[in-house]
Amino acid sequence: MEHRPATMVISLATLVGTILLFRIVPKGFIPSEDTGRLTAVTETAQGTSYEAMVSHQQTVANILAKDSNVAKILSSVGQGGGVSTNNQGRISMSLAPRNKRPSSDELLRILARKVSSVPGISVFLQNPPPINVGGRSTKSQYQYSVQGSDLPTLYAGANAMLAGMQKMPQLADVTSDLQITNPQVSITIDRERASALGVSASQIETSLYNAYGSRQVSTIYTPTNEYWVIMELLPEFQADPAALDLLYIRSQNGSLVPLSTVTKIQRTAGPLTVSHTGQLPSVTLSFNLRPGAALGDAVTGIDDLARTTLPEGLTAGFYGAAQVFQDTQRGLLALLIIAVFVIYVVLGILYESFLHPLTILSGIPFAAFGALLTLLVFRVELSIYAFVGIIMLIGLVKKNAIMMVDFAVEAEKRGDSARASILEACRVRFRPIMMTTMAALVGTLPIALGTGVGAESRRPLGIAVVGGLAFSQLITLYVTPVVYTYLDELPHRFARRKKTEAGQVPALVTSPEAGNRI
Repeated sequence: MEHRPATMVISLATLVGTILLFRIVPKGFIPSEDTGRLTAVTETAQGTSYEAMVSHQQTVANILAKDSNVAKILSSVGQGGGVSTNNQGRISMSLAPRNKRPSSDELLRILARKVSSVPGISVFLQNPPPINVGGRSTKSQYQYSVQGSDLPTLYAGANAMLAGMQKMPQLADVTSDLQITNPQVSITIDRERASALGVSASQIETSLYNAYGSRQVSTIYTPTNEYWVIMELLPEFQADPAALDLLYIRSQNGSLVPLSTVTKIQRTAGPLTVSHTGQLPSVTLSFNLRPGAALGDAVTGIDDLARTTLPEGLTAGFYGAAQVFQDTQRGLLALLIIAVFVIYVVLGILYESFLHPLTILSGIPFAAFGALLTLLVFRVELSIYAFVGIIMLIGLVKKNAIMMVDFAVEAEKRGDSARASILEACRVRFRPIMMTTMAALVGTLPIALGTGVGAESRRPLGIAVVGGLAFSQLITLYVTPVVYTYLDELPHRFARRKKTEAGQVPALVTSPEAGNRI
């Protein structure tokens, strides 16, 4: 109280520091939890046959199953279960008990090193998020989609974005769902020659389906079961495009006509799949975060890269968890402002004053500063749970000022000065303030220590609350009395100014008509 200007300068500096810390602290969405489960998406080269895919998948599955930290494993190949193409597979792993293995994030890195040496197949390991917030099932956790109606421009822009994202230090496992180099065989029917030789287009299509399709030609019945008879080429011929030259078609006159005589066979490359988002062709880029990287920094970096890389005519944006993260950041900040406004209105009604609520709310920046500083020191992201902890601090911190202001207001009604009233309030209410704050702090400390199942999510909330309470408890005991006395002087200053302005106007005016003094 003897250094009120210096105290206010420190308060303003803390407010500025809170804003700076909010910009500096890494921002995340939902912390990764150890749920005892890992998943993996595998991918081989485009055009890989089913048999080759199964062989590669089995090699990866055997390596993962032999690890002592993996209890059970489930492996599948082909479309379905979030896999959209035949050159992809999915592996789900149940892990050993938590006390017998490393954390899931650490184990993920260990397993990734083991399977990275398997030739001919790429493995994208993931620790499934505790809350699935939508988006596509991709090879990595976060998604960024590029859309456009012009396919060449879309594919060129997506490849440029992919190359740029792979160079970003915050990102790992950057990949895309763009698969447009699938080897294929194009067969064009020479209708004039086919007609001259007595072969119709329908016969050519039927012969190809008989060779490479799954035509059922008969059924074998037994006393207990029935078996379909499927016509097809032997596997060794199905895997070799040169076998097309060995196919013959019986013409209308009974002669056999080689397929190569009535068709043109070309080997080309085409799309394995074409993804769409909102009825427009799209390419989805997926990525994971490197250890220690924040989702907020990655989102900002990708947005900056898109502005300098993508050509005109393309639209891009985040999907799934990354999109919800962007929306949540804006929504939580608005929620914080609304919460402060509502508290101000309620306190203004209770105290019938516009100034006392400002005194009570003056401690909020100190709580936010302490929470953000603690998160930064312990290298914990400002996740949605930590933000909830900061909002909780509003209610926990303002009760200190309420105790002092409520006592001081009653003391002023007895005729005491504002300075004497607030100093007496500090002395009388010091014990209950310390008791309630310590009870809240000690009660939140186990959450901040982060032990037990799901502690990864609870820990940011506990750290934010403990750090905010500890810092604000120390500072508000000194700042609140100063703010109270400054705000209490404002009405008196306005009153003196009004009296001074009123004293410049003549007090008596004579009416020329009635002569009465007004």
